[in-house]
Amino acid sequence: MTDWNEDEVRAHFPALAIRDEGRARVYLDAPAGSQVPQRVLDRMHEALVSSCANDGAHFRTSQGTRRIVEEGLKAAADFLNAGSDEIVFGLNTTSLLFHFSQMLARDWQPGDEILLTRMDHDGNIAPWLIAAEARGVTVRWLDFDPETFGYRYDTLDELVGPRTRLVACNHASNLLGTINDVTRIVAAGRAVGAVTMVDAVQSAPHLPIDVKYIGCDLLACSPYKFFGPHAGLLYLRAEVRDRLKPLKVRPSSWNMPTRFSPGTPSFEAIAGTAGAIEHLAWLGDRFGGMAGGTLRARIVAGLDAASRHETALMRRLFDGFAQLPGFRLFGPGSNRILERVPTLSFLLPGKNANATAEHLARRNIFAWSGSFYAFEAAQRLKIESEGVTRIGLAHYNTAAEIDAFLSALAELV
Repeated sequence: MTDWNEDEVRAHFPALAIRDEGRARVYLDAPAGSQVPQRVLDRMHEALVSSCANDGAHFRTSQGTRRIVEEGLKAAADFLNAGSDEIVFGLNTTSLLFHFSQMLARDWQPGDEILLTRMDHDGNIAPWLIAAEARGVTVRWLDFDPETFGYRYDTLDELVGPRTRLVACNHASNLLGTINDVTRIVAAGRAVGAVTMVDAVQSAPHLPIDVKYIGCDLLACSPYKFFGPHAGLLYLRAEVRDRLKPLKVRPSSWNMPTRFSPGTPSFEAIAGTAGAIEHLAWLGDRFGGMAGGTLRARIVAGLDAASRHETALMRRLFDGFAQLPGFRLFGPGSNRILERVPTLSFLLPGKNANATAEHLARRNIFAWSGSFYAFEAAQRLKIESEGVTRIGLAHYNTAAEIDAFLSALAELV
């Protein structure tokens, strides 16, 4: 197994070479969207130039599009450990969940219940709230502890019952970084026959996702968060897939992969997603010791190697945070570093979150401020008005970038 090489990894990302007035860009904004490797651009270029046509015809470009779709489905299936006929591409995760919430809610009746969480991105809350209101369904809430930033798993038994029709939760928080025990939450839902949905948008760039191990019925993630183009990716368990009536135009095929497509998909985004997954597999080849393995094994090894690098950077961050008087982190701390993804939200004493982000931006360090659509969590933590400053690491970040970020914070404290 080869040691991690920052320069070799970064050479695959064209955006990392950009300079502004001679200054390098420090991309710490990955939780909102990551940079893309060259192979993603190559894949999308091929789709738009060599195979720019709709699929389903006998001519060459249309057949090329069919190949792109098949390769994209296969790559996404290996990425999630699913079947190729259990993959749905869409505009983005939120759009997919609004679309599927209407289909899943058709059988809900007044008196039924659904379980949502106080930690989720609102993209995994609002679609279900709207559907529940339309069907007269009761909404129950899984809370989290604002001190430990973990779910109150001890309340699951009283929240889930025979009338529960849906359980929706997140694998990792986009505000707190907490990695949640989704297998436990999903098991509680499946025990009463509820449909289970997992938001893996924040975990997919950092952790291998295995829908078979998790046991969920639906799982969504966003390729643009794991080094691909803007798109949404959904796993849909075959048993649930086959009983849903699609929302679509009448002449469109009811067979997969277009069964749940309301219109023509973005073939270039499917191609780019395959490129992003191939990049993760390359990491497994180069730094995970899995050259020659199956695509799935190479993906897992690549994410494991990337995670080790990211964890080392997080430790460097936490060492720096300890030197900043009054620094307040929202999420698991340095003693629980393996219980979080490298999505870190914080406040500096006496500093506005937005002002902190502006200060960083002036030094060409890219960070966000706000509550990032984690509406319920922000209310629970009483930060909905001011928000927090948020950074996030990806495997293309470096120790030197961490030091530059910490130095910029020290200027403010």
